[in-house]
Amino acid sequence: MEQLGHTLLITLAYVGLGLVLFAFAFWIITKISPVSIKKELEDDQNTALAIVIASVIIGIALIVSAAIHG
Repeated sequence: MEQLGHTLLITLAYVGLGLVLFAFAFWIITKISPVSIKKELEDDQNTALAIVIASVIIGIALIVSAAIHG
């Protein structure tokens, strides 16, 4: 039971780290973008921008996954 608690704690720490990295990456994308991300995605339905943002999120997910796996 002690091992389960330790594993759960480590998993929650990596989940928190991943969420922080995702939020930070999205914040950076919105700051360096010359246009409004919200307007482009919601109003103009810019699929290319959505694909770029999804690619960044997948890249960060791979990095976090590699860090967890070792």
